Amino acid sequence: MVLSPTRSSTPSRRAVFRSLFGASLVMPGMLGELLADESSSASPKLETDPLAPKKPHFPAKAKRVIFIFSNGGASHMDTFDYKPELFKADGKKKGVGGGLSNQERVLLKPLWDFKPGGECGTLVSDLFPNVRERMDDICVIRSMNGNDNEHYNATLGMHTGSFFFSRPSIGSWVSYGLGTENQNLPSFIALAPQMPYAGTQIFNNDFLPAYHQGVRVLGGSEPIPNLAPRTASRKIQQLELDFADLLNNKHLSERVTDTDLSARIRSFETAFHMQSDAPDAFDISKEDARTLELYGVSKETNEGFGWMCLVARRMAERGVRFIELVDGSSSHNWDQHGDMAEHAKHAKNIDKPLAGLLRDLKDRGMLHDTLVVWTTEFGRTPGVDGDKGRGHHSACFSSWMAGGGIRGGMTYGETDEIGATVAEKGVHVHDFHATILHLLGIDHTRLTYRYAGRDFRLTDVAGKVVNDILA
Repeated sequence: MVLSPTRSSTPSRRAVFRSLFGASLVMPGMLGELLADESSSASPKLETDPLAPKKPHFPAKAKRVIFIFSNGGASHMDTFDYKPELFKADGKKKGVGGGLSNQERVLLKPLWDFKPGGECGTLVSDLFPNVRERMDDICVIRSMNGNDNEHYNATLGMHTGSFFFSRPSIGSWVSYGLGTENQNLPSFIALAPQMPYAGTQIFNNDFLPAYHQGVRVLGGSEPIPNLAPRTASRKIQQLELDFADLLNNKHLSERVTDTDLSARIRSFETAFHMQSDAPDAFDISKEDARTLELYGVSKETNEGFGWMCLVARRMAERGVRFIELVDGSSSHNWDQHGDMAEHAKHAKNIDKPLAGLLRDLKDRGMLHDTLVVWTTEFGRTPGVDGDKGRGHHSACFSSWMAGGGIRGGMTYGETDEIGATVAEKGVHVHDFHATILHLLGIDHTRLTYRYAGRDFRLTDVAGKVVNDILA
């Protein structure tokens, strides 16, 4: 049935209900209940909004996170971990190599020179000339390590803290712990045109209530599918949704423990508000020329990594709590077994936009309370794999953080002389997650959810905050 407005105004909720009764769509007994509920202050609504902002455990240094994931395993010794010994030992000595770090192979030197960046002088390779200029804002963690050398498991671990079983993603945990500052947008958004090795698990809520699942954004002319309203009048759509909401909440009042049902109801509300707020957030045409240049995009751009970075800033300033950007896919990424020279095209794709994002956030006074994280699932072997490539290597790799309470202009941790093992101050993935949560004001040991008789948490039974990198 199509509802039509009267000459003077849109029909009231009561008029809609009576109209439905007249059309025999609502039985007389139900009509009485609905009108009574509509007038009653005890209408069966959710008592609290599950995504309402929540207080952190202690004062937070960051209000939100922009989490950039470079899929495939970027090489640490070719990017942010300078190893002069590798240049000397190229083709002469052996070290850990092969596809899965399980063989002794001839060492392979990096293909790019390293130069100091910023006033701090952190050495960064020529793969990232633009990011190198922002090193005064960045802390490079050179002693990252994980538990698995396979892409799927390592990607799963980096996102969920679990390397072998499906668990809620870090974005879902942050949504669960803090809610969102903007009720018209999701608390967790994943800008993921293509899927990485772990697929949708990177933004999945798993056993957490479903309203904490990340909303996937694809880019293009329709960044989120089916977002455009199908009703010409927003007022009429509001009335239709009000009626559906009344029925849904009455249904929910008899099933108060059904989180999937409450999540579905909440998703209808969010989707309705997103119809007006989300398109504006995705539309970069109103940005000035200087800002567009920072990201390497034009007003007409609606996809690509530069667009994703700019949209991430626009989402951050609109109160979205956790924004993930996925760089690459399971078939096109940093996994260079055959020829390390291919790293160049992947770095070129993200270098300028990443630097632009950091500069833009700082210029707008947002970097101090926005935590920007760049990581990959593991590093690569110092020994050769294939003809001119490197294998998977979870024993050590590099990640970095900026803003949001991080001490910029520094490096933390060290690997050995060829980048094969952690030499000092190791940072496990659990420690990485604990530190991110800490900057958001969350004690990672207290952010728990009871499921199957156990209190689960993002960091499992491990993890320690890396205090030395905090401002």
